[in-house]
Amino acid sequence: MDVLETALDEVLDRALGVLSRRPLVALTGAGLSTDSGIPDYRGPGSPRRTPMTYQDFLSGEPAQRRYWARSYVGWARMAHAEPNAGHRALAELERVGALHGLITQNVDGLHSAAGSRALIDLHGRIADVVCLGCGRRSRRDELQRRLDALNPGFVGAAGAAVEAAPDGDAELAATDGFRLARCTGCGGVVKPDVVFFGENVPRGRVAGAYAMVDAAGALLVAGSSLTVMSGLRFVRHAHKRGTPVVIVNRGATRGDELAEVLVDAGCSEVLPMIAAIAAAAG
Repeated sequence: MDVLETALDEVLDRALGVLSRRPLVALTGAGLSTDSGIPDYRGPGSPRRTPMTYQDFLSGEPAQRRYWARSYVGWARMAHAEPNAGHRALAELERVGALHGLITQNVDGLHSAAGSRALIDLHGRIADVVCLGCGRRSRRDELQRRLDALNPGFVGAAGAAVEAAPDGDAELAATDGFRLARCTGCGGVVKPDVVFFGENVPRGRVAGAYAMVDAAGALLVAGSSLTVMSGLRFVRHAHKRGTPVVIVNRGATRGDELAEVLVDAGCSEVLPMIAAIAAAAG
């Protein structure tokens, strides 16, 4: 065993010492889903990306066309993504009674697919669509079929080598000519039922997440750089209450100074170890 492996084992032992026999709440980010083939925004080696903001989306049809064309091409990959070992480990922690709540910043729905139930999708789910006019909600796969009919051959024309981007997006050089689908109820503008950059998380979700953290004996952060306040505030809240924080993430995070233990490693490797020990402890 080399020095790095020994150091990691020591850090894992410390993390397990903090997490064991405490009611856990987890906060997860995009780094948890990279092993499911979904790129993240800020992980080590990730290219610089500029996601569309809510204000950009509202600016008019050109921006909406750009968003939906890219999402239309990227959706097929997102829709076929499957939970990885990290998602399954968190579901197992809930099953054995160790994990009492899960707050995810991800919109991919993979926690639900893995079996997690005590779950707050903080930023919504990309599988749902909402009309900005009448508020009607519908399924993303239904919209995809309508976009198929409106834009025959568009995916093929984009080419097989299109680069996947975070949150079901794709890197497209040109989106001219892409035809938008409108709300079937009122003809209004539709957007994915997710929180865009520059948009506020619904108050009820935030309150529910704070309540989860308040009831936690320890907060486990997995796969989040905590760059945006949306997630960092819960780490700050836990720290202020004296609730120990353990962060599992590749690379530094904005909350490192607030953590009792930092595990610089992949979620797919570390979380199953935590789940196995929790299951053995009963």
